[in-house]
Amino acid sequence: MMNALMTPQLLGMRTLADFDLSRAHCSPQARLDATRQAARVLRERMLREPEVLFYRSFNLIRAPYPTYYAFSGVYAHRGFKFPLVHLLNRLFVVQYLDHERMLRTLILSPTDHEANRQTPFFKRLAKGIPEFVNRVFAPQYNTVEGALAQCGITPEQVDYISYDHLHTHDVRKWLGSEGRPAYFPNARLLVHHQEWASALKLLPIQADWYCPQGIEGIAPERVLPFEGSLSLGPGLALIHTPGHTEGNHSMAARVPDGIRVSSENGVGVDAYEPRNSRINAVRRYALSTGVEVILNGNTLEGSNDQYISMVLEKTLAGPSPNPDYPNCATSSERTPFWAFPGDVASHLFGEAHFGQVQAAAK
Repeated sequence: MMNALMTPQLLGMRTLADFDLSRAHCSPQARLDATRQAARVLRERMLREPEVLFYRSFNLIRAPYPTYYAFSGVYAHRGFKFPLVHLLNRLFVVQYLDHERMLRTLILSPTDHEANRQTPFFKRLAKGIPEFVNRVFAPQYNTVEGALAQCGITPEQVDYISYDHLHTHDVRKWLGSEGRPAYFPNARLLVHHQEWASALKLLPIQADWYCPQGIEGIAPERVLPFEGSLSLGPGLALIHTPGHTEGNHSMAARVPDGIRVSSENGVGVDAYEPRNSRINAVRRYALSTGVEVILNGNTLEGSNDQYISMVLEKTLAGPSPNPDYPNCATSSERTPFWAFPGDVASHLFGEAHFGQVQAAAK
């Protein structure tokens, strides 16, 4: 049932029913096969759709992250070469025409770095570490404000913000809260209803990963929960990909190099195509166990679902410009860092820039 706040037809959106029944089977293997086939069908359809008008990603900030989360299961039986890896968080700015041919601007993963540091996980990780060390190991490259200025987009032009999931995110700066103006005065939060429910009523397994105060005082009309998956317009979709969290969703964008899919179910191409990984332990683990993907496993809310979702993502994305790896441009990409010599990544997406910013109609 669609939430009363969310009426896609009035907002220029359409529901996507491709995956509505793919996980209804009793057998996990049958669910995997059905989801893979549905992703192939959706991929062929999206490849016939026009490219989004503008797509640009920005490096925001690095964050240390436990290796045993990044490559869940791989290192369970051996010592770590590196106890931490580095995730490089990115911002995505997308302009597109919705299904009513209205120009829309979507911001995926706008990060409020300072507020996010109050997440219990980051506070625990930084405990006892001098601030200057934190700054060295978590350098910041851009801000949301600076990235938009580089695009030539004003805060008033942003229609929607979204996150593949709400772990560590504080949205009050962007949407406003009691006594605090919104940086994006016209934007609404597009969020899967299950993710919003999880953030509002935390379970113990999730508590360390959410900013408990990060959604307090947000006006209800600023939040658009949705069911299932959504087509925002030709060439752009939010696909429900449960696993990392129950309400996780992935952005799929039609761009010049195919379809780019972004989420944090995995932390880079080594997770999405581990059998081709240049990391020996990852490749050997995948070849010996037969796994197709390796989960980003900090909460493991639904391991079977997450595995199926990652196969969905890589199938929908198809090959990247490096054909050994899928076009999964993760929202936080594991990248080499000078403090961890010898830690390699098989293929990096880095920052991307396609198309031209469109001026809003006057």
